[in-house]
Amino acid sequence: MAERDEPGVIGRRVQKLRVDRGLTQRQLAEPTYTPAYVSTLEAGRVRPSDDALRHIAGRLGVDFEELATGRPAHLGTDLRLRLTEAQRALATGAAEDAARQYAALLAEAERHALVEEQATALLGLGECGIDTGDLTTARAHFERAEARLADAPLTARVPALRGRAVTHYLAGELRYAVYLLESTLDELNRGGLHDPDALLLLYASAIGPYMDMGAHARAAQAAELALALAPQVGDPALVARMHRSVARTLLAEGRIAEADASLAKASELYRQLQLRTELANCHWMRGYVCAQNGELDRAEDELRQAQSMLDAQRATLYSSQVAVELADVLHRRGRSDEAAALLHRVLGDLSSERGAVHSAAAHRLLGIIAEDARDTDAAEEHYVRALSLLERAGAAGDLADLCRLLGDLLRRTGRTEAALDAYRTGLGHRTAPGTTTLGPAPAQPPL
Repeated sequence: MAERDEPGVIGRRVQKLRVDRGLTQRQLAEPTYTPAYVSTLEAGRVRPSDDALRHIAGRLGVDFEELATGRPAHLGTDLRLRLTEAQRALATGAAEDAARQYAALLAEAERHALVEEQATALLGLGECGIDTGDLTTARAHFERAEARLADAPLTARVPALRGRAVTHYLAGELRYAVYLLESTLDELNRGGLHDPDALLLLYASAIGPYMDMGAHARAAQAAELALALAPQVGDPALVARMHRSVARTLLAEGRIAEADASLAKASELYRQLQLRTELANCHWMRGYVCAQNGELDRAEDELRQAQSMLDAQRATLYSSQVAVELADVLHRRGRSDEAAALLHRVLGDLSSERGAVHSAAAHRLLGIIAEDARDTDAAEEHYVRALSLLERAGAAGDLADLCRLLGDLLRRTGRTEAALDAYRTGLGHRTAPGTTTLGPAPAQPPL
């Protein structure tokens, strides 16, 4: 229970409740206390003991905590129940409804100084912000949640730290996202705080940034550690998220069947839990797997299903990212005009601060389409814009390939020196993928 109110506040509360019930000070005091004691208490001139408050609460027919703090009985339990309902709304894709519920619950928790419930509501608002693509607001909510839990153990602060890292990742700030995740992992493991749920959440969240930075070995290691932790984790939503992230690493290693199997496990768990956004992301990843495996018709079906689900949930940022993957499949199927139209439609939802890596991918593909149409000026413009986005994000894995495309274009148009500069830039990022931007790997848990 939180600290009691000041004596004057408690005294006024006792007096109001006594008058409302038509009791005299003598009737309230008997048989244990005197009317004079009740008078002194109501005047705020004495700090009542727990025993005295329990006696008075019993005579008034109210809960002890309500008398001491002003909170209605069972408020904390009721708030936690309604927070669970908001979490369910968010998990099933109703992000805007969930945000309204969380905002109301946050106000109520703040009114009654319920710190843990405030943090839970702020975390929920942060997740809603990620789903709707409002990354700045989402990050502010995660920061406030972390501040509310400043005195709590690090394991309790992990969801807020992970949320901050995800907002930086989606904004294209890959290095800082990795820094947040790795420093938290290092502190947990070196400090002996081996909480499987917290560790799995962090390792699964690190796979995406690692892959985009070209740090495939580090991504593979995170995936292996996440898989080793999975049997210790009781939350099926966490396990499902882990399977979806691990699939990306398996794919990079050419283990297509295993990647597909991992995604199938995640999809089944999300179906059971009715977590619509995460299920849509599974269709997204399955589409990506199919595209890499040359199954373009199936890839298109999976990506369209993912986009339809995300559109229904108004998850604009994720939907725009899926559209870029879909456009690549359409281009590979010979429907370049359709792909270009789709990319131009979604580019307004992507920027250097919001989905930078996918924004770069959109410009890269538009450059390829323009080059196929022999529009070298437009192609060069798109390649240069993509290069700027990837350099800002530190996405080394894609940057080297883009430099090759730009260098080839410049060489074909007779600009040999500029082409060499582009090739050198790409080689600089290809020399040791992942090692130019990352420090030593974080300490590992004793599995």
